[in-house]
Amino acid sequence: MYRRLFVPAGLVAAALIAAGCGSSGNSNTPAGSGSATGTTAPVSSGNALNTMNTMKIGGATVLTNAKGFTLYWFAPDTSTTSKCNGTCATFWPPVKGPATAGTGVMGKLGTITRSDGSAQATYNGHPLYTYKGDTAPGQNKGNGLNIEGGLWHEVTASGSAPGPKTSSSSSGGGGYSY
Repeated sequence: MYRRLFVPAGLVAAALIAAGCGSSGNSNTPAGSGSATGTTAPVSSGNALNTMNTMKIGGATVLTNAKGFTLYWFAPDTSTTSKCNGTCATFWPPVKGPATAGTGVMGKLGTITRSDGSAQATYNGHPLYTYKGDTAPGQNKGNGLNIEGGLWHEVTASGSAPGPKTSSSSSGGGGYSY
């Protein structure tokens, strides 16, 4: 006789994300989401520009896209090359460039050319990504993850050096940025 096991949808989704991205070394658990405050601006209509803004998430002021989703940078990337392609880019979609600075954005925005020829937005020399695991504005579930061969960090608006990462799920991840 067959027994069916019912698995909550959230566990299935997490397993699929982990399987699709592949794990490299010890994986960290997501930092979770904290309270979010801030303003967002609409994506400019009629052209390809994205407006970047800032939002307070878990005590850190982070860069967001126009919809309020946290932006991330990938440690193995360089200022001219994205190391996240193929399956990686499915779970960590590159932010299309060029971008414009909105509320609270003080760093330098730019672009790089990806391996597929598309333009990707950068902030202070870091290629920018969103994370499929963030399902609502103000979340930062990708912060501190160690997958696809490196660490993922939320982009802080301050441009300060990384602070120590705390284990608190509401910390927002320590405010990594360069």
